[in-house]
Amino acid sequence: KVLHENVIGQDEAIQVISKAVRRARSGLKNPKRPTGAFIFSGPTGVGKTYIVKKLAEFLFGSEDSMIRLDMSEFMERHAVARLVGAPPGYIGYDEGGQLTEAVRRKSYSVILLDEIEKAHPEVFNILLQIFDDGHLTDAKGRKVDFRNTLVVMTSNIGSDLIREDRSIGFNARTEGAQGDQEAYERMKNNVLDEVKRFFRPEFLNRIDGTIVFHALSREHMEDIVDILMKEVSTNLLE
Repeated sequence: KVLHENVIGQDEAIQVISKAVRRARSGLKNPKRPTGAFIFSGPTGVGKTYIVKKLAEFLFGSEDSMIRLDMSEFMERHAVARLVGAPPGYIGYDEGGQLTEAVRRKSYSVILLDEIEKAHPEVFNILLQIFDDGHLTDAKGRKVDFRNTLVVMTSNIGSDLIREDRSIGFNARTEGAQGDQEAYERMKNNVLDEVKRFFRPEFLNRIDGTIVFHALSREHMEDIVDILMKEVSTNLLE
């Protein structure tokens, strides 16, 4: 309910995430794995990052509980080591890993990996270890616990395809709610096919859900503006 009040136009995303959180809190999830692992697919501006911020606030009390990493910074093989820390003797060894150190300090957090498709293949091996074992060992030999984290990976895969084919895209012009839903389902299957072609099966098998975001209608945008204006007013009063 809290997420529905703050996130507009993405009911399916909220439902899938809520189910995973309920499973985790009821003790039904694998105790070795993170709370959940999701891929959010869709073009820029549909609310992928916003919902992660609100999720961090809802689960752990503050948007500061979100750990955000831009995967375009980990495209090269030599950059991958920065996730767990530089080896002894190398520059940055004392700083710890960008991912492991952040989680070590905030073990209860939502991890946002932006544009995951840009990451070097070695990054996916690291993620597989997190999804399988629930921990990583950093460059200093410390075991970092990921079991209380929720991992969200955003992706633009399929966005170009959607823009090219407006009849199946997020902005398909169909009549009535049923027509809109049918157009969305066709587009969603189209995007999921692209996702399956890009990511390895063993990686996708460990994901709790791939969520294709809806386009925002004018009505949705007006509702979002109202919410943001209320947030600004609240901040000014404080």
